[in-house]
Amino acid sequence: MKRRDFLALSAATLALPRAALASATAYTPGLVDERLAAGETVFLDFKASWCGTCKAQEKVINALKAEDPAYEANITFINVDWDDYAKDDLTRRLQIPRRSTLVVLRGDEELGRVVAETSRDGIKALMDTALKAAMA
Repeated sequence: MKRRDFLALSAATLALPRAALASATAYTPGLVDERLAAGETVFLDFKASWCGTCKAQEKVINALKAEDPAYEANITFINVDWDDYAKDDLTRRLQIPRRSTLVVLRGDEELGRVVAETSRDGIKALMDTALKAAMA
């Protein structure tokens, strides 16, 4: 194997776990109700690609997932694109005020939410609420 190929392959292999952390399921109508009916704890991230606050939240969420794999293993993370679903039934039903809103659901209950929160402690507290519910 050539040195250049080896270095490229090594870099790609190291980047793979980080790329996996960034993956959350993209919202489609009916998905949340389906996952809740299956008994899952759902972490909703209402975001827009152009939103600076959303990007800051995503960095914190991904860092927390990297530190504790239990989040990813036990919580269903769903990204709701604000540009596509701001007027969707789910958004209206949950009374989501704006993008950069994070919500945790279990069954027919909302367990917590933060709006425009970018602090590590605030987002971690919400993710810990989700994890506790998922493991109960």
